[in-house]
This record gives sequence, structure tokens and C-alpha cells, in this order.
Amino acid sequence: MPVLTRLIPSPVVVDIRRGALDDLAGLLADQRISSKGKLAFAISGGSGAALRERFAPALPSADWYEVGGGTIDDAIKLADAMKSGRYDAVVGLGGGKIIDCAKFAAARIGLPLVAVATNLSHDGLCSPVATLDNDAGRGSYGVPNPIAVVIDLDVIREAPARFVRSGIGDAISNISAVRDWELAHAERGEDIDGLAAAIARQAGEAVLRHPGGVGDDAFLQVLAEGLVLTGISMSVAGDSRPASGACHEINHAFDLLYPKRAASHGEQCGLGAAFATFLRGDRETALLMVSVLRRHGLPVLPSEIGFDEDEFVKVVEYAPETRPGRYTILEHLDLSADQIRDAYRDYAQAISS
Repeated sequence: MPVLTRLIPSPVVVDIRRGALDDLAGLLADQRISSKGKLAFAISGGSGAALRERFAPALPSADWYEVGGGTIDDAIKLADAMKSGRYDAVVGLGGGKIIDCAKFAAARIGLPLVAVATNLSHDGLCSPVATLDNDAGRGSYGVPNPIAVVIDLDVIREAPARFVRSGIGDAISNISAVRDWELAHAERGEDIDGLAAAIARQAGEAVLRHPGGVGDDAFLQVLAEGLVLTGISMSVAGDSRPASGACHEINHAFDLLYPKRAASHGEQCGLGAAFATFLRGDRETALLMVSVLRRHGLPVLPSEIGFDEDEFVKVVEYAPETRPGRYTILEHLDLSADQIRDAYRDYAQAISS
């Protein structure tokens, strides 16, 4: 009988623990990623400069490149600066913008990427997508998965707590995104990858049901693992479907309609997931999401991020336009503005009682 398998693109190394960065040079050498330490580091001008000062002595053969921002132009400039260096790998050391720029630059010059996250603000650190600002607003660019992911919990603790909270909202939103995928499968016959769905859902459930908080190493470990697994689920599926449904449509609508007032990605996704779950008729899960989001200091009402009812109705009404062709609970219900308003008032009343 033939053995049927598939190859899943995933990192060679996932190292999540306290003090992980102290062993970075040895880890890369042991894994044959860069035996001589010939690496190109992409860093920010702020926290990245301090990390360079801390780790550069252990990596004398590395070169360090400061990234100006999170635009496609920044990523192209980074690639152009690195392309003549004859490096073994690119290391993105920083938050989401730095890692996304490094992902794009590494892909452009044909080098593997090592993602070293300094915060846990969203699930992009291990995904096959680089999200970069462009002239049209924001674009998603397909890139290879990182060859290694290193997350030092000591460094994560030094980041502002709001970054961890954002990651919590993004991870929990997986649960709603997978339900939307299942809905598209049932109503439209859309193919669903059971493995990708299982990985994404369990990553979200692990964060949702963990009793710890942002100051707890055990919780940070589960959150970091959940965000890495979410990235891998997208690689398995071949797109962002297991982690992006109505929750992310609502997030994108906030960003596009109110670019100067939008909250963090994870705050908007968490709020979007709770509301979408309520729309789906799953009151029990919606109330659990609200309870957990509140416990971690995340918003559950648009007023908590500076938006009134009318603005939120406009966001939800516009949300399906942000992902043409994607079928979620929003497309399924196809609510009018008045119906959205009524549903929102029911949601607000339910979570306040």
C-alpha cells in the first residue's frame, strides 16, 4: 500500500524560551543555517539599536541594516542594500514591520529568513505573507516561511504590554475565522483543509482557555506558540483563510475607513471576532471571548477604541468589500445598515448584562 503524505513548509528551528537570544549564534551554526555567522540583520532604529549593541559582539561577521519603516519601498531598499553581501541568511530582529520587511527582502534576494520577534503583536512572524504599506494603502505579498523562529521571553517581557494584548486578540480571532471557513464550505462548497483548520483553531483555543496573563511566562509561551502555529496553518492552507474571516474584514475596514484613528491589529480583530461570533448565533462562545478579552485589557466595544455606533455600523457594512470573494458570516447574512445596528445593540446589551 502506498504511503501518501504531503510536505508542509515549516521552520527548521522554533526556539521559544527565556534567554533564547543568548544562544542565537550557536543555534544558527548548529543548524547549518550560518556556520560562520555571515548574517544580514534587519533592525529598527529604536529597540533594534539597543539589541544590536547587546548581541553584536557574539556575531562579529554579521552586518546590521536599519529599516526605515514598514512600506514596500523600505523593503526594496533593504533588499538592494543586502544583495551584494554574500550572506548565508537574513535575520529580521524586531516587531511586525521589521520582520515583514525582512521577509520581503530575503525573498527578493533569494536568502532564507530567520525571524527573531521582539514582541507578540500578531501572527505574521511565521506566516508566508509580508504585509507592507504601499501607495494603495496596504498589500500582502507572498514570501517563503522563515527557516527559523526565535522568541526570547525575556525580550518579550521588555516590550510594552499592549503588544502582547494585540497578539492575544489576533490569536483568539482564529476561532471565528475557522468557523467562517466552515460556513463557506457548507454554503458555497469552498475547499477546506482540515489540518490547517485544526492547527489554527487549536492555537486560538489554547490562548482563549489559558488562565494566565501577560506577565506569566507560561501564558507567553502558549501565546508565542499559538502565533507560530497560526503562521504554519496559513502555509498548510496556501493562503490566510484559517486565520482571516469576518474578524479580519472588520479590522481592514477600520484601517481603510479611519486610517488615522485605527487601533492595533489585534484589538480590532479580537473585537471583530467577538461580534462575528455573536452574529453567528454562538452566544456562549461570544460571551467567553468577551470575558477573556476583557480580562486581558482588550476592547470588546467600538467605544473602547474611540468609535461610536454609527461608525461601527459603517465599518461592518463596508467590511465585505475589503476581501472580495471571501465568504464569511457577513456575506452570508448580508445585513443592511439598520440590521447591523440592531445586531450591534443586541450584542452590546448581551455583553453588558
